[in-house]
Amino acid sequence: MVSAGHDPRSAAGRPRRADARRNYERLVQQAKIAFAEFGVDASLDEIARRAGVASGTLYRHFPTRLDLIEAVLSERIAELVDLGDRLLTAEDAFDALSTWLRAALGHGLTYRGLSAAVMDSALDHDDGPVSTWHARMFEAGAALLARARQTGVIVSDADDADVLKMIGAIAWAAQGTPDSSAQADRLLALLLNGLRHGGAQG
Repeated sequence: MVSAGHDPRSAAGRPRRADARRNYERLVQQAKIAFAEFGVDASLDEIARRAGVASGTLYRHFPTRLDLIEAVLSERIAELVDLGDRLLTAEDAFDALSTWLRAALGHGLTYRGLSAAVMDSALDHDDGPVSTWHARMFEAGAALLARARQTGVIVSDADDADVLKMIGAIAWAAQGTPDSSAQADRLLALLLNGLRHGGAQG
């Protein structure tokens, strides 16, 4: 399990000089916003403009679009891992699991299926940094699922990989629909009801 505060971004080789680090952080922050607004095909030049740097600065930090996507995903995944760690000590194991699954679903929806698709792939492959980050994300979710099973608030045969793949599938199914967030919430409610059915509090 990844401890709270662990930052997968270290694998990306973040710049050390203060000004370069500030540029890096501004670019990642603006990329988060642009990807949420326009998807991962958002204009890189526009991201650079919003960050207040030249396009050349962006390409020095992120030679390819995938490099920038991976940097954004690594930060989002670090946040989800930290959230999972904190929720392990929450009083209500089912609420803790629900909160984390909802956050993981929001992560997938934000990038219009990209993160969800990568997460599904990461459960079956173990190469590359994105796969490693999603494996850590998987561990965070698996720990919450294990606690929920142990306390009897979800069915005992709920498989970790199955549940997390369903989160990916929900994000994928809801993307591009007029009410994507509402549809995702409805589908997540069905999943949570299925997990809880037969539990001690079901």
